[in-house]
Amino acid sequence: MSFLDEFERREPPRLSSILNWAIPLGALLLLWIGGSIAANIYVDWLWFDNLGYLSVFTTILTTRVALFVLGALVFAVVFGANVYLAQRYSPKGISPEAALNIPLEALTWARRLVFIGLIVAGILLSIVFGAAASGYWETALRFTNAEMFNLTDPLYNRDVSAYLFDLPFYRFLQGWALGVVIVNALFAVGIYAINFALGGFQFQLTPTLRAHLSGLGVVFFLLLAIGYWLSLQELLYSARGAAYGAAYTDVVIRQPALRVLIVISIIVAIVLAANSFLRWQGLPLAAIGIWFLALTVGTGLLPAAVQRFQVQPNEFEREQTYIERSIEMTREGFALNRIEEQPYDSSPEVITGDIVNANPGTFENIRLWDHRPLRDIYNQIQFFRLQYSFLDIDIDRYTIDGDYRQVMVGTRELVQSQLDPQAQTWVNERLQYTHGYGAAMSPVTEFTQDGLPEFFLQDIPPEPVTGAPHVDVPQVYFGEATDDWVIVRSTTPEFDHPTDAGPVYRSYEGDGVSISGLLSRVLFAWRFTDLNILITGAITDESQILYYREIQERVGHLAPFLALDSDPYIVVADGKLYWVQDAYTISDRFPYSEPAPSGFNYIRNSVKAVIDAYDGSVDLYIADESDGIIRTYESVFPDLFKPMSEMPEALRSHLRYPEDFFTIQADKYLKFHMTDPQVFYNQEDLWNFPLELFFSDQAQVMEPYYLIMGLPGEEQEEFVLIMPFTPDGKPNLVGWLAARNDGENYGSLIAYTFPKERQIDGPQQVEARITTNPEISQQFTLWDQAGSNVLRGNLLVIPVGDHLMYAEPIYLKAEDIDYPQLTRVVLVQQGEEPVMLPTLSQSLNNLLAGRGGTTAIREPTTPATGTDDMPSDSVIDRLRAELERLRESAAQLTQQIEDISLTIDEALDEEERAA
Repeated sequence: MSFLDEFERREPPRLSSILNWAIPLGALLLLWIGGSIAANIYVDWLWFDNLGYLSVFTTILTTRVALFVLGALVFAVVFGANVYLAQRYSPKGISPEAALNIPLEALTWARRLVFIGLIVAGILLSIVFGAAASGYWETALRFTNAEMFNLTDPLYNRDVSAYLFDLPFYRFLQGWALGVVIVNALFAVGIYAINFALGGFQFQLTPTLRAHLSGLGVVFFLLLAIGYWLSLQELLYSARGAAYGAAYTDVVIRQPALRVLIVISIIVAIVLAANSFLRWQGLPLAAIGIWFLALTVGTGLLPAAVQRFQVQPNEFEREQTYIERSIEMTREGFALNRIEEQPYDSSPEVITGDIVNANPGTFENIRLWDHRPLRDIYNQIQFFRLQYSFLDIDIDRYTIDGDYRQVMVGTRELVQSQLDPQAQTWVNERLQYTHGYGAAMSPVTEFTQDGLPEFFLQDIPPEPVTGAPHVDVPQVYFGEATDDWVIVRSTTPEFDHPTDAGPVYRSYEGDGVSISGLLSRVLFAWRFTDLNILITGAITDESQILYYREIQERVGHLAPFLALDSDPYIVVADGKLYWVQDAYTISDRFPYSEPAPSGFNYIRNSVKAVIDAYDGSVDLYIADESDGIIRTYESVFPDLFKPMSEMPEALRSHLRYPEDFFTIQADKYLKFHMTDPQVFYNQEDLWNFPLELFFSDQAQVMEPYYLIMGLPGEEQEEFVLIMPFTPDGKPNLVGWLAARNDGENYGSLIAYTFPKERQIDGPQQVEARITTNPEISQQFTLWDQAGSNVLRGNLLVIPVGDHLMYAEPIYLKAEDIDYPQLTRVVLVQQGEEPVMLPTLSQSLNNLLAGRGGTTAIREPTTPATGTDDMPSDSVIDRLRAELERLRESAAQLTQQIEDISLTIDEALDEEERAA
């Protein structure tokens, strides 16, 4: 018996028999998917409710569900109608020729399989298109709650909110609908082809088939017309001209071409609609051909020719207007128009003692410690247990015993992966080791005789010096290392901190999410894929679970529409520890604004998020009310944000101008400080970031740095963020940008420029002078020969009134020590030789020697703690210790010389014997 005979004898599978196994499998799959979705929703619902922002969650959830349902329903209806028409207009039955070759049972089976396949495809594609629509929840909410910017674009004179909020929504609708039409057209053609083939009929364009496909074509070309209308507005993001935004060719050629394409697309749609009723065989093809020709010529060939033969020979004359627009809108997009520009006429005279005495805060707060080596030191002398770690050291300013001091602050966090491997059990990681403990704080300038930092706040429990901030609640349940969930108030005691008498245990007293009920335990076990949550006996009616504990994850989950700064920082205020997380509103749709390398062309630091390190409570404060994006989000989520006036002063006094935002602005300012279109076009005054040597012999780009200093013309010293500039391709300084951080001046930006007729040394030139200084070079060589690695810290350019000073700390790292030690301080003044001595005050006094006047700058000392601790070593003790080290180095060098001499003598003796 042949295979064909056997196939003909088989009964075609009934639909019911297929559904008998398909339905249970589908039910299990839906149960798993539904359970996962339910667990996620339940866990997030409780989390948002616990934070007090349930309305944020419900707004996002209802919007996503509504868009999903609407998108899936629209696609399902369109797909169902499309399949129905295709099936209805397909030929029925089977041709006489095919009836002789195709078994009827096989035909029936194939048609049932096609029917089932279409049902499955319809369901899956409805889910896909519903999910795609759901993903645009943020676009939809911004569109329906848009706030005006009160700023118009220079081409169409529309408020820029139309481009940031309306245009993305319309583009989403057009793209989504176009996808629906294309998918349905492909299925329609496929269904017709399959039905013609199964019936054994030769494919032909019947009137009903023509009407069906023409109808799809009508919708397709109408959507193309809408797309061309949107493309007219998107010309504002063109990168084809001499500057970003709609340029000469875009406005003169592409803009009219797109309008012509709109008209042609509508005409093609009309022709296709008429073709549904009339038998115009060639007219639809001719119309489509004209559309394609207009598309090719109007958006390709003609713009290229105009650009090449009209614009390039006279580029500046053609593009000047558009260059001016790009400069203006880019400066607006990155808030560069807020920068106040001032000349800085650096005095060629040397710094005297009187100048130092007039700026005591500047010199007593020169930052010698960098956060990278300091983190290693903190982790060696302040960690106390294996599981503790300082992940980052932040820079801030505090009033210590009446003095305004710049300090470095770190938080002692719990890193569970650092527990002993045998201690990394479920109970320890989830129930017992739940939090970090305390913080450490040290001044930026002071260090001990051993090259280690002095401390304002240290140890466990945290011990402050006199006048330093105290920490009454040192537990850190929420931080940068808390990247996993824990259960608190269980029967297992929580390790709090070590003491000489043994470990201290303490229960969490904050407000977490209850996990006592059976349903809660089941859903949390499902959500976190951890069966132990369900079966452990350690959970009681009082037990709570803490999750989303990592700072950026926590803020990002609460406000997913905000971009987050890379460096949340710790603040000690009112006896508690708080994290401050800067957040940004960004967009890539700001007209005529040249994008940053990351793609966005509008950014504002509009939100300051404050997170309690103990209980995880989050407050979002609006820092820039002028930002139209944050005002739109405030309209969407009225319960989420607070005005900056409600932030406690103890926290507000520690806000920093974020380094990421400042770097982005400074990078744009390198080019867009040029506001003259001719200068901009020729790039005559392009700037760059300076290069420095940092912990390496290789030059690297200098990073911005915080200083306490007095700005030119200001009487009071303040906390500022600084970035120097050099001309592109040259090492000398051309200016510097400062961001103010204190009080009412917070957020003010000032750009200081040096006179073009004067040559001011840049960091790379100063680094070279330090390297080639005979005394410094000799000392570096001695240290290297003694087995220590010389590490050069950040070179700081420090404006002092109308003078400039440069400071660079020198670290030594011995082979047998895991952290560097601060050993020397190098000071350089413009045009002077560098000075390197063991302390800042010694280097400064040496630099001032013989210049007249006296300096009242004190040798920095750490205030007393009120305990019996000994004070810091005196200057004489440090000099004696340094002298002893130099003697040891000299003795080693003498021994090396004797060894080399002995080797030479032995070699000469061997030559004489050989002769």
